[in-house]
Amino acid sequence: MSVRDVRQKWPEAERKLAAAGEIVITRDSKPVARLLPYGPQRRTGRARFDPAAHLRWLRGFWKARAVGISTGALLQRDRSE
Repeated sequence: MSVRDVRQKWPEAERKLAAAGEIVITRDSKPVARLLPYGPQRRTGRARFDPAAHLRWLRGFWKARAVGISTGALLQRDRSE
């Protein structure tokens, strides 16, 4: 369907979308877009943040590297100066 057809003949476009599952929209006989039916976005299944697991990961990541001065201590030092 052309852009004009979709705008002017929406009920027909909606029926075609329901039947075909997608509509290719053209401009000057060249495809410019696909119109797909709306569907709810899928969740990625990302796990909740676990502070204990994160601490274990940090310890494994940094291994035996010496611990430097904390950000809080650096801020406090800068503010006192």
